[in-house]
Amino acid sequence: MRDEKRKPIIIFLTFAGRLATTPNHRKTMVFEKGNRANALHGILLMALFSFAAFYLSELQIMRELSLSPLIIGIILGMLYANSLRNRLPETWVPGIKFCTKQILRTGIVLYGFRLTLSQVAEVGYTAILIDTIIVTGTILLGIILGKLLKIDRDTALMTSTGSAICGAAAVLGAEPVVKCEGHKTAIAVSTVVIFGTISMFLYPIMYRSGMLAAMSDTAVAIYTGSTLHEVAHVAGAGNAMDPTDALGIAGTATITKMIRVMMLAPVLVVMGLALSRVKGSKSTATEKKNKITIPWFAFYFIIVIGINTLLQTWCQAPTVKDIPLNGAIEYIDTFMLTMAMTALGADTGIEKFKQAGAKPFLLAGALYLWLVVGGYFITLAIV
Repeated sequence: MRDEKRKPIIIFLTFAGRLATTPNHRKTMVFEKGNRANALHGILLMALFSFAAFYLSELQIMRELSLSPLIIGIILGMLYANSLRNRLPETWVPGIKFCTKQILRTGIVLYGFRLTLSQVAEVGYTAILIDTIIVTGTILLGIILGKLLKIDRDTALMTSTGSAICGAAAVLGAEPVVKCEGHKTAIAVSTVVIFGTISMFLYPIMYRSGMLAAMSDTAVAIYTGSTLHEVAHVAGAGNAMDPTDALGIAGTATITKMIRVMMLAPVLVVMGLALSRVKGSKSTATEKKNKITIPWFAFYFIIVIGINTLLQTWCQAPTVKDIPLNGAIEYIDTFMLTMAMTALGADTGIEKFKQAGAKPFLLAGALYLWLVVGGYFITLAIV
């Protein structure tokens, strides 16, 4: 039975490997149609890997680990990029870049269909205040620690943003604004995934052992939602602590997390303005003044949240998932984000991790301690 389930993946990997390692004379015949056709091959390969990521995410072991298709996608991409036999043709690079830019931004905008403004009101200003402190403090602390550790600004900023807001999705959202190299994005994603996964198992242990006894159930939920990295991690930890949501931990934790996700848009706008000012200050008088890069997709993200709120009201849907076509949009959005993650993985070789060294992981570890310990005392004091 297990062999039958593995057959589609084996067939897919074999096909993808042969597709990318086609002999040169056959490649020439395929690429005669021009650059657009070449780019399409790269996009198609990312789509194939994304389908595999979706298939693998349905396996029982992946569900138990709460590994989303996004995370599996970047792992598949990195495994493929670092394989001795498989090397992506240079002519396919434009297609890979297309996935990490245009498809990524579209996926971030569509992510707004998972949120509504009413979700903020349900939790109240307490969660908003704590989320604001956590997000702002994490990013500022990351920038300071990055300078102390002598980490390049882009890596520190991407890692801090992922830890502060919503893990891999936040890193992907910040990538078009920071405009860093692909391997730095992959490093940032790897760090937040590692420490976020640790938290998913740690928080239920802390809750059941009585380490969080000083908190009310609402405080535990807000603490979980405001400090864990990924939405999947929050859902996994919340369900482990409160499987039936009888105590309200799972639901409140998810809503608190969604408020953090909504903060992605204003953070990207501020980040874009700040980076443009820094670049402009470094330019000489003879150089052309840098234009402010405004992340318009961040504004579209907010607009989509507003539209989704109106749709929920008009359709009288009790939850976001009950809005017509919401499930289909969420599936398409997750698939697009998975393609972007896979493309980042495919553009990341192991030698780039060696060049980065251990410092990015030290930074992510320090931010992780801040989230776990600092977040605990902040939540305890405010709630």
